[in-house]
Amino acid sequence: MTFTIVASLVGWISFDRVGDVQNRVNEGSVPEMAAAFAVAQQSGALVAAAPRLTAAATPDELARIANGIAEDRKSFEAQLKALTGIEGDASRSKSLRRSGEALMANIEAIEASMSRRFGLAEQRQARLQELTALRSRLVGNLVPLIDDQLFYAVTGYRQIGRPPAPQEEHFSQAAINRYRNLAELRSDATTGAQLLATALNISDASLLEPLRESFEATARGIKRRLARLGTASLGERLTGPFARLIALGAGPDGVFGLRARELNLDGRQRDLLERNRSLAVELVGEAEGLVTAARASVKEATLASADAILTGRNLLLLISAASVGGAVLLSWIYVGRFLSRRLGRLSDRMRRMAEGDLEAEVDIGGRDEVGEMAAALEVFRRHALEVQRLNLVEKLADELKSKNDQLESALGDLEKAQDQIVMREKLAALGELTAGVAHEIKNPLNFIKNFSEVSIELLDEMLEEVRTLAGDRKAAENGGNGEDGEESEDDDTAELIEEIAGDLTGNLKTIHEHGVRANNIVQSMLQMGRGSGERRPANINALLSEHARLAYHSARASDSDFNIDLQEDLDPGIGEIEVIPQDLSRVFLNMVTNACYATHEKRMALKETDPDAVKLKEGGADYEPQLRLTTRAVEDSIEIRIRDNGSGIPDELVEKIFHPFFTTKPTDQGTGLGLALSSDIIRQHGGSIRVETEAGEFTEMIIALPNG
Repeated sequence: MTFTIVASLVGWISFDRVGDVQNRVNEGSVPEMAAAFAVAQQSGALVAAAPRLTAAATPDELARIANGIAEDRKSFEAQLKALTGIEGDASRSKSLRRSGEALMANIEAIEASMSRRFGLAEQRQARLQELTALRSRLVGNLVPLIDDQLFYAVTGYRQIGRPPAPQEEHFSQAAINRYRNLAELRSDATTGAQLLATALNISDASLLEPLRESFEATARGIKRRLARLGTASLGERLTGPFARLIALGAGPDGVFGLRARELNLDGRQRDLLERNRSLAVELVGEAEGLVTAARASVKEATLASADAILTGRNLLLLISAASVGGAVLLSWIYVGRFLSRRLGRLSDRMRRMAEGDLEAEVDIGGRDEVGEMAAALEVFRRHALEVQRLNLVEKLADELKSKNDQLESALGDLEKAQDQIVMREKLAALGELTAGVAHEIKNPLNFIKNFSEVSIELLDEMLEEVRTLAGDRKAAENGGNGEDGEESEDDDTAELIEEIAGDLTGNLKTIHEHGVRANNIVQSMLQMGRGSGERRPANINALLSEHARLAYHSARASDSDFNIDLQEDLDPGIGEIEVIPQDLSRVFLNMVTNACYATHEKRMALKETDPDAVKLKEGGADYEPQLRLTTRAVEDSIEIRIRDNGSGIPDELVEKIFHPFFTTKPTDQGTGLGLALSSDIIRQHGGSIRVETEAGEFTEMIIALPNG
């Protein structure tokens, strides 16, 4: 009996120790681990929801997404609160809570910024609509004034039915200046409206200030021209809209201030999203730390339980061995038939548990020491199952980390999509500006063409009248026996008038011819602005020559001192090939424009080192900008070479020149899209493009197109 009491006491102490250790695991480590995992999982949901907020297209969609995130935020706050109340690593729990609170604050900030962004977008749309209406109103008011002034300057007529003004009045410098100021006002109105529209559509904040400076220069020009014309003569129809146009671009509430606030807000949103990702990484790291600490605690508890069980088992065996000799006769029947069998079942169950069978419940029965040992073993079995569940928690934590990696990949895809949107916006703005300028140039070209035709007809009619009058006068004089000297003088006068009229007719035909040629160039620019067309046969030599001269005249318009020796060596046997003329025209225009820029930069650089040079083709006493255009038929392809003797390209930059948005020009002079687009167009035609260059000496672009 004594040995039995001692054995029971040892078993009770051992398994009580096991129970205490397991209680610490159940009440501390396991809940803390589960709560940390839940917090990390919920934070991932919040981080994934943040980009959806910034992608909302309407306020209603934003409200719907925000309502969904509010539920996730409540769950996240509940998990943080639960984690704080669990006994464990207090420093890690506090750090996890701080990161979680910062994450929720960032989500709230993103929601608020999106609301402001919709308000700014609405204002921007209103500004765009007002600009469109204002531009139409200004152009509609200016065109009749310009036409009337031009008609008056040429003919002297102010109103039909009234006699014309004297030539010294209608063909005076004041009348011409008034026509020039009206035409420049129309150009400034279009330029100012285009600059404001471009500012409202750009997505790069660094481009905003150059646009502002250009608009301010245009506004100053408008004010000067309005002052020269006199606001009283123009009336409120022009002065009011021009004042509104200038006001739209001025001040913090103007177009530039509005777009600057939008871009700053977009940058703030990107910073908040980046901060969210950092906080998510910190939350996962803290959660992993809590899981690691809890795992170590569980492992320590498991070892302590095993040690207690082993100690109890050894003590029980010793006590049992000592009591066997004295109790074998008294309790042989009881022990042999009842107790030994129960102990055998308990021992067998312990061996099966050691082999990994934890599913079957330990049910020995009885209220004696063996029953208590079975109950303790059942507790141990349940604790072992909890350890298995902890392993499952670790697996889920690994899966969460994998999901975070997927989120990072999705963010990278989003950034690539944003870069593509920026490129499309720039291309759209460039096409719109080109089409607008070409359309505005087309009207005065039509005037030149039409008035030259009318003037030729008027001169022909005048010559007919002169000849008729001369013939009538000659006949009258012959009838009246006039003198020969007077007849000779009249003949000389008639010949002089015919000679002058012939010169004027030739000049007008030249004006008409060049007007038609300029009109064709503008038509080509309009076709380029409308985008790609269909493939059709085109003369490569004519296409190259025409757009090379267009680029040259464009450079001359920007700098009147610019000049270049344009040499052509075009193979007449090439003929026509199937291409998309509008796209190929862009390629030639980009190449020749870059060549003109390179020679101009080299000329200016050499001019700075030789300030005493006086030649107009300066850049040094011996330097003359040259551009050579060459075409050749090579086997089954056509080779086009565009070579300039400009500044060349350094070797380390040659591989990058066809990359999108890479440029060697200053920020306000180049976008880095010209060569990238040219390369794409040539590849679409089945051809190739390469460059040969030497820094400081020359650059030669070589284009190969399939012939057939």
